Amino acid sequence: MAAPSGTSEDEVLPPLSQVRVWDPVVRLFHWSVVAGCVLNLAVFTDGKGAHRWIGYAVALALAIRIVWGFVGARYARFSEFVPRPSALAAYLKALARGRAPRFLGHNPAGAAMMLALMALLAGVSLTGWMLTLDAWFGDDNLEELHEALANVIVVFAGAHVAAALFESWRHGENLVRAMITGRKRA
Repeated sequence: MAAPSGTSEDEVLPPLSQVRVWDPVVRLFHWSVVAGCVLNLAVFTDGKGAHRWIGYAVALALAIRIVWGFVGARYARFSEFVPRPSALAAYLKALARGRAPRFLGHNPAGAAMMLALMALLAGVSLTGWMLTLDAWFGDDNLEELHEALANVIVVFAGAHVAAALFESWRHGENLVRAMITGRKRA
């Protein structure tokens, strides 16, 4: 159908249907972790005061997200997106062939990345807390483990961002905006 004179096709065609995928708890967790990691890795690197409190805040956000993974909205639930190894392998094969399907929630690779990042956050939170205890204070091996886990988070987060940008391009959908608004194309 041609657009009437003086109007664009965008004004005539109905808008694409949007659905809420990422609820406020998921989005707040995501952006709190982003802010906490950036602050602790780039600003408050001394392991004291603000670094510790930001670490505790990230650990609390992680604890809330884990609980939310069992009781939260559909796409927040672990039962909705934790991939079986065979499903992950099939998805990666399809992705390599350029035939991976679009998922409304996490795709199997994205779900695996999220679980890996959550495990790394738990590890860095635990080791950071342990370093405040008298029994572990000044333990060089534990401090090195804490720093190594933080560095792995940086690498994985970089891969996560690259994958989100790639998937945004591949599907013609701004996934960063979706993590802000909570809405994706149906």
